[in-house]
Formats: sequence, C-alpha cells, structure tokens
Amino acid sequence: MTLISKVLASVGLQRKSDSVVKWTDERGMDGNVGAAGEHVSAHSSLGHSAVWGCANLISGTLSSLPFEVVRQTEDGIAEVAGTHPLHQVIYESPNYDQTALDFWDFMNLSLELWGNAYASVKRRGDKVVALYPVNPDLMSVRRREDGRLEYRWTDDGKPFNGLDRDVFHVRGPGGSPLGGMSTLRYGMQAFSSALAADRTVAGMFRNGLRPSALIKFKEWLTPEQRATTERLVEKYVGAANSGKPFIAEGGMEYDQVSISPEDAQLLETRLYSVEEICRFFQVPPVLIGHAGASTAWPTSVDQQVLMFTKFYLRRRVKRIEQAVRKQLLTPSDRAAGISARINMDGLLRGDSESRASFYQTMIQIGGMTINEVRKLEGRKPVEGGDVVRMQMQNIPLSETGES
Repeated sequence: MTLISKVLASVGLQRKSDSVVKWTDERGMDGNVGAAGEHVSAHSSLGHSAVWGCANLISGTLSSLPFEVVRQTEDGIAEVAGTHPLHQVIYESPNYDQTALDFWDFMNLSLELWGNAYASVKRRGDKVVALYPVNPDLMSVRRREDGRLEYRWTDDGKPFNGLDRDVFHVRGPGGSPLGGMSTLRYGMQAFSSALAADRTVAGMFRNGLRPSALIKFKEWLTPEQRATTERLVEKYVGAANSGKPFIAEGGMEYDQVSISPEDAQLLETRLYSVEEICRFFQVPPVLIGHAGASTAWPTSVDQQVLMFTKFYLRRRVKRIEQAVRKQLLTPSDRAAGISARINMDGLLRGDSESRASFYQTMIQIGGMTINEVRKLEGRKPVEGGDVVRMQMQNIPLSETGES
C-alpha cells in the first residue's frame, strides 16, 4: 500500500485503485468479546432491555411513518406522486412477503445495530419492482479496481453477488462509501459491561439464599448433618419460599445479611449502563421507561420528545430519504423534481391536542382551508370549506368600520 493510500485509509477513505475488501463485514461480530468478558452480538445485545428499547423505539417510530414519492410542482409544492412505480414499493409493498412497515423496521433496526442496511434490488428495466432485505451479518463489501462497489452475501446456502446497482445500501454514521460505523462494534465495551451486570444479578437471584443470609455452625458437620443442612437450604431457597419461618436447631445460627456495598455498587452500575446505552443510541432515557438524571434533560417529557424528533431523528430520516433518491430514482426522475419523503407529520397522529392547535393556527393565518384540514383527518369536504380565511387582529382604529 502506498503512502497516500495509508493516509486515506487512516480516515476511512481509499483510492479507487486499492481493492479494499470487507471494510464493513460484520460477520465476525459474534466473536467480539468486551473487556467485561461478554460476547457482543445483535442477539445478545437485544437481550438487554435498554438496547431493545432504544433500537425498537427508533426503528418502530421511523418505520411507522408514511414513506412517499413526491413530485415538486411549478408552484414549489411537494405533492404525493402516487402513480410513480417506486411509490408502491416503498409506501405499501416492498416485496411479496413484507409490508412496508415490516421492511423499513428491518432496515432501520439494521442501521441502529450494524450501521448499515442492505436490500437486494429487483428491476424491470429502470423500474424498481421489489426490495428484499439482506441481513448485515451476511454481507461483505469491497471496492473493485474499476471503482464500482461489489456486494457478496449468502442466503440459505446460496451465494449472491451484485454491484451497487443491484443492492440498496443505506449507510449509517461515518459516511464511508463502503459502509457506516457499527454501533455494536463501537459500543462493545458498554454493551459487554451491561450484559455482565445482568448476568451477575441473575446469578444472585438463581442462588437465592446466598446474598441474603448466613447459616453458622460451631463445629465441622458430619456427612449426615451436611446432607440434612443442604436439604434445609433447598427448602427455604428461592422467591417462592420467601417469608417462611426458619427453624434453627442443633447449634445452628442464622444471620440476616443486608445488601453489601458491592451489591449496591452493582445496582448503580446497572442504572448507569442504561444511560450509557441511551447515549450511544441518542435516545432520552425517559422514552424507554428510565427516569435518568433529571438535571440532564428538559423537565417536560414533551420537550424531550421534541428534542428527540428534531435533533436525533432528523439525520436518520434525511439519510434514508437521500439514499432512496440517489439509488432508486433515475436521473430523469430527479431532473423532473421527483424525490422521496418520510412524512414526519405522521408523528402528530397520536397527539390530538397538538394536531388541533396546528390546524387552528394554519386556518387563522390562511395557510390551510377547512377542507384541507378535513382531508387530512379523513373527513368529507363541506360546502364553502375551500375558502381561505384569515383572522383579523391589530388593525388600526380608523379601519374598524370598514372591517
């Protein structure tokens, strides 16, 4: 590798002449072990409630929003191009087996965990007719000598090989042509520590009596006495036997043990792990059921939701929209003002108060008509509802008579 190539590689770039293989190959993730000794993979990480909550919150929110193909009119208005071939693919049915929500849920979850989302593209001429998701664990990417990207994967024992035209690739953070940065890999230490803490706590509950009490004897036990004591322990161990009166005899002493400083520190570690994981996914802890530090976030949950939407979801939405526009639309489509849009207005569907306030303001300033509001709410138009109205305020006293 030349000096120039080494310098470019240090910042995640490369020359076209360098055939770099598997820059984003995540098939070895199951072998990654953090400093805490836990294997970090998609399967193991999703077993932690904070990872599950963050990943599903983001992927579920984005996949539930309408994904539309829009056309820019001469008036500068983006209207839905429902007749465009790609609209039905990304809005309703990407393939024979999946709905749009299922497909985008998989793609967004792949982005959050692996930093890359892949789908095999089926075309009829220049027309995209289907998108089939590919597990990032199966994918390898390289730059060919001619400058094009090549994708290789295996599914059900059958190998596949395609160029950049054959694979829809949404890249996560990092911006490299070969792929984004994997949250699983860069958050490995935090995820490993969280999984280790969960495993330790589970062991404490499994062992039942061990952290809560001590049974003392002054003398060494005979084999018969030891067997009797072990049966006694089995009788009282476990949550189901909690609260039963304990009979101490034969010189036996039973001492209750309060929570140790080590155990208290373990509980604090588990709480901190949740906040650490939320930081990796850019999710306010309150949105996954964790109160977190009250001084670190806006006091209102509504403000936290707004912050999550404005600052954390915006880049994710833009990333997917631009990937669809660049890879799935033809140059003639883009020249004609065709684009893709994830309609963020869908977030207002569950908030009737905010929706009503928005409609009221838009009608008062003349931004919308009554029938436009009724259409958005799925109601029939009314007579006279197409008239643009405007509330008059702060007018001069000399014009009150005319008004």
